[in-house]
Amino acid sequence: MARISGVDIPKQKRGVIALTYIFGIGKSRATTILKKAKVSEDSKVLDWTDEETGRIRDVVSSFKIEGELRSENQINIKRLMDIGCYRGIRHRTGLPLRGQRTKNNSRTRKGKRKTVANKKKVTK
Repeated sequence: MARISGVDIPKQKRGVIALTYIFGIGKSRATTILKKAKVSEDSKVLDWTDEETGRIRDVVSSFKIEGELRSENQINIKRLMDIGCYRGIRHRTGLPLRGQRTKNNSRTRKGKRKTVANKKKVTK
């Protein structure tokens, strides 16, 4: 396996797909990385030479990826929570923050259902 920025990328996959295993690199960014490094998009990772892998590492290092990107995302979310804006409050309470309805759906954000017992009727 080739190791780029601390991530083992699979040998059997094409270069564009293999680079997407790195957090912060999608298909379009992977394509631009391979173009800058002058490596064929269709070639598989196991066909890359050491020189090509080194060029790809150099290009990838210019982007904000993996731990640095994750920590920046966490800092942004923490900032929203600290200032107490609507999105920050929704993050804090674990509810969807982009306007979705929560009456029926949003189980992914809310978690497993918590059953609430009905009130008992008073008999006279």
